[in-house]
Amino acid sequence: MKKAIYIFLFLLLIVIGYVFLKKAPIDSASYNPPIPKDFSLELPPNNLLEKSELIAKGKVTGPESIALDEDGVIYTGTQDGYIKKVYQDGKVETFVFTAGRPLGMKFDADGNLIVCDAFIGLLSVSPDGKIQELTQAADGVAFRFTDDLDISQEGVIYFTDASYKYYQPQYLYDLLESRPHGRLMQYDPKTKETTVLLKDLYFANGVALSEKEDFLLINETYHYQIRRYWLKGEKKGTSDIFWDNVPGFPDNITSNRKGVFYLALFTVRNPLMDAIHPYPFLKNLVSKLPKMFWPKPKPYGLVISFDERGKILQSLQDPSGKHLKEITSAIEHNGYLYLGSLHGNRIGKYKL
Repeated sequence: MKKAIYIFLFLLLIVIGYVFLKKAPIDSASYNPPIPKDFSLELPPNNLLEKSELIAKGKVTGPESIALDEDGVIYTGTQDGYIKKVYQDGKVETFVFTAGRPLGMKFDADGNLIVCDAFIGLLSVSPDGKIQELTQAADGVAFRFTDDLDISQEGVIYFTDASYKYYQPQYLYDLLESRPHGRLMQYDPKTKETTVLLKDLYFANGVALSEKEDFLLINETYHYQIRRYWLKGEKKGTSDIFWDNVPGFPDNITSNRKGVFYLALFTVRNPLMDAIHPYPFLKNLVSKLPKMFWPKPKPYGLVISFDERGKILQSLQDPSGKHLKEITSAIEHNGYLYLGSLHGNRIGKYKL
């Protein structure tokens, strides 16, 4: 018995020594997260998301973002590099294979599907499935995590590169490191020019234009905040914080172009993650451990709608996360809200 204990302790010391001596894959910075606000009055707990219809359950893997055509056919990217067509009855067909990781997507005025592929860049997919690479870099810096987009009435594409340092499978490194690696860009199809509008963003994620297209909102996921970038008026070319201390990790954001935004939150705040954020040494240490030892996201479904002044209109929740969780996109279409998920195997359809 004693021999077994000695062997165990010896192996434990080897593991501990290895963890401490191993070079960390990140260089984290200290970050003091805001104390979570009590949203119990503005966002009372509910189970509304449990009423959602589940489309194509078990037939899609990681439908992170969603776009719908005029016939109500759902287009979504999957973890294995495909863009799938999902019909309302749950039938699934392959549209194209990008060989990357399709994330944010939206149809332009000509019926082309504009896609943020995390690995490849900004793509345009014609109705017959021909893929065109639009842009892969800005200011001499290649995109590593092309994330989400919105398109203006004039056809200008606004999109984000969540991190110029880490690729999509390494998104948790960006969370731990707490350094601003994200950018907001615009791509003009007429001139084929890519322009950086904002840089030094903390994981630049969802993008959504306002009703009059005088501003757009960008989610900074790992700082729990939404930034506003002004496109018109006296403040044109400047940005400010639209909503700070968001009650979770804001992922994609969409607009119905009638004054309402829909914010999809991957999960609620993580107390353990908040507790170690101020201590770079601890975060570097965690980064060297197997992922199984990292702080785990709570299974929780959460979507919040608000107006252009920031007033919360409604929240849709699934506190158990058994029906819908890790929601990364919420798109309004013909009286329904369609819900995507980074790791899920289903698409939610909630009647508004």
